[in-house]
Amino acid sequence: MLDFAGLNWWAILVATVAAFMLGYVWYGPAFGKAWLAALGKTEDEIEPSPTPFIVSAVAALATCLVVAALMSGLGMTGIGDGAILGLLTGVGFIAASMASDTAFCGWGWKLWAIQAGYRVTYSILMGAIIGAWPA
Repeated sequence: MLDFAGLNWWAILVATVAAFMLGYVWYGPAFGKAWLAALGKTEDEIEPSPTPFIVSAVAALATCLVVAALMSGLGMTGIGDGAILGLLTGVGFIAASMASDTAFCGWGWKLWAIQAGYRVTYSILMGAIIGAWPA
């Protein structure tokens, strides 16, 4: 049985914040203009709202919890193990399911690449942080 109390909550919190900070860079200076173009929007069309940020923070926390729980359950430790688990979960669960959504919803593969790329990268980052910071 998985012991959530045995997880390193500080590592989970730091990894969640790091993922959120990565999003600031990813959707800002790194890919912000390409992301808006893939959405077919301009900056002026994006209405400021706290809702997407709250949802994103909760989603990042949920992903961190799953990565931490999987690492604990599988006995994985260290930056390398964490990064590999993050890559596997990012590609196998997140990017793969986003690809299916993209195909059915017709969102465009450029948008998928930007968004799935962020999720895979943040999963790797999360796993590395959680793996580097033993419970």
